[in-house]
Amino acid sequence: MKIKIIRIFNVKSEEEDITLEESKINKIEENIKYNFKNKKLIETALTHSSFANESKKREKSNERLEFLGDSVLSIVVSDYIFSHCPKMPEGKLSKLRASLVCEKTLCKFSKDLNVGEFLRLSHGEMHSKGNERPSILADAFEAIIAAIYLDGGLQEARRFILRHIIPEFENQNLIEFKDYKTILQEIVQKNKGETISYVLNREYGPDHDKHFEVTVKLNSNVVGKGGGKSKKEAEQQAAREALELMGY
Repeated sequence: MKIKIIRIFNVKSEEEDITLEESKINKIEENIKYNFKNKKLIETALTHSSFANESKKREKSNERLEFLGDSVLSIVVSDYIFSHCPKMPEGKLSKLRASLVCEKTLCKFSKDLNVGEFLRLSHGEMHSKGNERPSILADAFEAIIAAIYLDGGLQEARRFILRHIIPEFENQNLIEFKDYKTILQEIVQKNKGETISYVLNREYGPDHDKHFEVTVKLNSNVVGKGGGKSKKEAEQQAAREALELMGY
């Protein structure tokens, strides 16, 4: 009788473990907006080498997936910026790509997806907050790319990557690669008699956290508005809105 009770208890415990793992997988799939046909791929992508080494079940770590994901990420980002920056020389393309796929950026993407919550780490890594370490989070993001690529193909991987890369590409921190004010000025100069001017409409916030709002005018007409943490950034965003309005 005692044996029977123990067997029932063990079965229940295993079911609870499975439910917990499935709930985690479902949650990360929801976060990354992709449902895996092979759930083992995403599980491996979230398995750090420390966990694999500590496990007695011969678990695979995400290191091989990270290797593949790095290559997929590079080709997708290279293709995107090559197409969207037709006049940018090779040197600047390389710098732009490097800024988009660096550890800091990939770590940010992982944090946006709450990847650290789902990582499988050794007890030691968990104790030292390895799930917040930039290198581990960046590697996990690349491993997830590879998992999606192996499960759903290049198009699915591309869709996942660009969902994160495009906003970063357009971020004000990359203005040096995309000077909207210069582009707008060059377009306006083609039409004699037309002038561009920038007007500071509003400035607010404490000295350490200022915010500026600017409008850009074509002659006397407002053609764009922008905001930012500096006047220069606000002008760039205003010029960008003007270019969009003009169809560029």
